[in-house]
Amino acid sequence: MIRFRLRHRSAREVGALYNIFREREWVMSAYFIVQAIITDQPQYQKYREAVVPFIASFGGKFAARGAKVEVFEGEHDTRSVVMFEFPDMKAIHAFWNSADYVPIKKLREGAATINVWAFPGV
Repeated sequence: MIRFRLRHRSAREVGALYNIFREREWVMSAYFIVQAIITDQPQYQKYREAVVPFIASFGGKFAARGAKVEVFEGEHDTRSVVMFEFPDMKAIHAFWNSADYVPIKKLREGAATINVWAFPGV
């Protein structure tokens, strides 16, 4: 499909498309999963209100939240699960390691116990 489309493009257009793909490095989305046991709902809400727009500033957006988990095999421990989609793993690392995240992260201290995972898409 791409070859067909490129055959009908000028050399300048093909070069521009090549540069776009090269700059993007064929980067795929990455996923950031948070599973939590919330022990102080009002305090955790303050964290949530601060972290969601902060995540968005790194290109992260909700992919799933508050949904009922359906178990097909094995067990689920009933903790809530939230999943964010980011442009790539670099964006997740930039968010997680940001100095600006430190005071936001402190908002959830004592309010929840969390597990966090991230993985690249395909």
